[in-house]
Amino acid sequence: MTPEVSPRRARAVLVALSLGAFAFITTELLPVGLLTHIAPDLDRSRSQVGLLVSGYAIVVVLASIPLARLTQRIPRRHLLGVTMLLFAAGNATAALAPTYGVLAGSRLVTALAQALFWSVATAAVTGPFPVAVRGRVVALFAAGATLAPVLGVPLGTWLGQQAGWRVAFAVLAGVGLATAAAVFVLLPSYPPAAGGAARGTAPDGRRFLLLLVATALGIGGFMTLQTYVTPFLLDVSGFGDAMLAPLLFVSGAAGVVGTLTAARTLDRWPIVSLLTPLSIGTASLFGLYALGALRPGAAALLAGIGLGYAAFGSAVQNRMLHLAPGSTDIASAGVSTAFNAGICGGSLLGGALLSTSGARPLAFVGGLLTLTALAVLAVDARRGHAAPAPPGADLGTSPATVGQTARRSG
Repeated sequence: MTPEVSPRRARAVLVALSLGAFAFITTELLPVGLLTHIAPDLDRSRSQVGLLVSGYAIVVVLASIPLARLTQRIPRRHLLGVTMLLFAAGNATAALAPTYGVLAGSRLVTALAQALFWSVATAAVTGPFPVAVRGRVVALFAAGATLAPVLGVPLGTWLGQQAGWRVAFAVLAGVGLATAAAVFVLLPSYPPAAGGAARGTAPDGRRFLLLLVATALGIGGFMTLQTYVTPFLLDVSGFGDAMLAPLLFVSGAAGVVGTLTAARTLDRWPIVSLLTPLSIGTASLFGLYALGALRPGAAALLAGIGLGYAAFGSAVQNRMLHLAPGSTDIASAGVSTAFNAGICGGSLLGGALLSTSGARPLAFVGGLLTLTALAVLAVDARRGHAAPAPPGADLGTSPATVGQTARRSG
């Protein structure tokens, strides 16, 4: 049985793990902001420093499911606490790295910790909460990751510029230590199988597999443009360098709005909350292809892409908690793998398009991928709606179902 956890303690765990998500995503992306400082200090090219980000994502893709399987019997408090200690150690090593090789090795440790974190954190953070509000919890947990590009990376970049890039990584190591301490103090210790969110509420292997496929396609579509959004804004929209930071902030802020909006809808309408942001993102990508040369329109459409990307990510995590055919830790590892596969695939595709066709087709091809993901999910939702519902199936197709499930589990 899951141990009783007070609402105040459950909320404190949510804040601590959301801070952990914020720290991980900030660490993953920070070399991009500090590229011009790291490269000369370690006597490496900018492209070699850029590999610290793409290589990081590849490690997460390869390691998520194996690590989740290897650690599925370890109590979540111990596992997440040690994971945050590894995160702190990796960043401390990065801060002290005398060579590029040591820095790359520290990133490997941090990437392995991130692969494990995203495999188990969603179930750990939602388990203490009633089923009827877990969608909101997922979205609030994801807000930490959404805020990382908006606040974490700019702040880390500014700190690195003012005090040296090593200081930025040292501060992140401190955040990791604080989060580890909070996890050890606040998260109850119990066997993973006893967690309240250890199993999907409406397990369905076929639909879960389709969710993974749609996730990889959708994220790949967004990242086809977003990885190279700077040359698009400069070459197609005609913005100057000075406008890039404000435009990227607008996109990130829209992502925060999307995540917070999802927090209000995921529990009542989980499928609609999955399809709507993907629809907004698809329309915005095609709109940017058609109207990208019009600056006001480009700024608004860029915000739509940021909103759609962030809200879609929250909705996927929430849907995973419904459809997971077995352990939600393994299912979450699968979602993490699909996300990072989309990030890598979209980045590679965008790079190939940029070098052969220029920046404008990025939005169109990205829109085609998100449209395909939307079609996969829409057809699946229609089939699921038409099929007879087994007892206890699909949490969240209606508010009444949510309430009934919550009363049965209470």
